Amino acid sequence: MKPDDKSLFLDAMDDVQPLKRSTDINWQPSRNPRVRQRIDTTQLDNFLTLGFLDVLPLSEPLMFQREGVQRGVIDKLRTGKYPRQASLNLLRQPVEQCRQMLFAFIQQAQQDSLRNLIIIHGKGREEGSHANIVRSYLARWLAEFDAVQAVCVALPHHGGSGACYVALQKSDDAKLENRERHAKRSR
Repeated sequence: MKPDDKSLFLDAMDDVQPLKRSTDINWQPSRNPRVRQRIDTTQLDNFLTLGFLDVLPLSEPLMFQREGVQRGVIDKLRTGKYPRQASLNLLRQPVEQCRQMLFAFIQQAQQDSLRNLIIIHGKGREEGSHANIVRSYLARWLAEFDAVQAVCVALPHHGGSGACYVALQKSDDAKLENRERHAKRSR
């Protein structure tokens, strides 16, 4: 501090009186600043519905097929001949958590150009069991994705009726590569 600054400070503080020492003053510990909740931007576009649900009977297998999917593709999917490129485990998860996980999983699979997935949802012994509720929602949700071409029950060694195979449509890059490969053969 320069001598001019010091004299200005002392002049400004001339009429200030110090606080008395008091035992009845308790200083509160400083609070930690709130940790900001990170918003999951991938869930902002989540279109999967949660409303009223028709619970699937346990005897009804989880099955879905888009119009135009070839029979051979369905047969290969059902017999497990396609290699599973990714899996999602939904066992013992709340329904909302399952919804969010499924949405993020399918989005990521599309970004990574994956085609064959397996989703483990669990087996329920009763119609109203949690596993059967998740299974019923899963049947609805998978049909809501345009990219999902087919769904069928997994083989027993992959989870049987407690899991399902999911076939996604080809990415644009895979379609182009397929066209180029078949065009080379026809020359």
